[in-house]
Amino acid sequence: MIITRADRSDAAEILVLQKVAYLSEAAIYNDYAIPPLTQTLEELADSFSRNTVLKAVEDGKIVGSVNGRMSKGRCLIGRLMVHPERQGRGIGAALMQAVEAAFPEASCYRLFTGERSDSNIRLYQKLGYRIFDRKEIPGSFAIVFMEKPAEHLP
Repeated sequence: MIITRADRSDAAEILVLQKVAYLSEAAIYNDYAIPPLTQTLEELADSFSRNTVLKAVEDGKIVGSVNGRMSKGRCLIGRLMVHPERQGRGIGAALMQAVEAAFPEASCYRLFTGERSDSNIRLYQKLGYRIFDRKEIPGSFAIVFMEKPAEHLP
């Protein structure tokens, strides 16, 4: 597996992966209108101008992706995804480590996930993230915000 920076030419393949990968999240919440499933190709392609998007490639296919961007000295991480057939092999953890490494100037790393997404929360906790906030989405479910301090070496 190789992790590299993705570009707009990868958007269509990432969008297909995103829609497959996020079906399990939609099932947990019985909500198939979550943003990863409703995002358009144009919206995803536009996000490349604001975010650093990474891709994990195996056998010439994108099997995982994640993005990050800086805001107020923090790295905001989003849309971690791994193809369901490739989950449990360390791809998600490798993508998280790669996105953190792409932002060495960050004071910390932040992300959010659904409160019932137990496997996501376990992965993030294993990688050093801790829940620091929880917010109810009116008429829906709660999301948890997680943070990991940056480990800057002297």
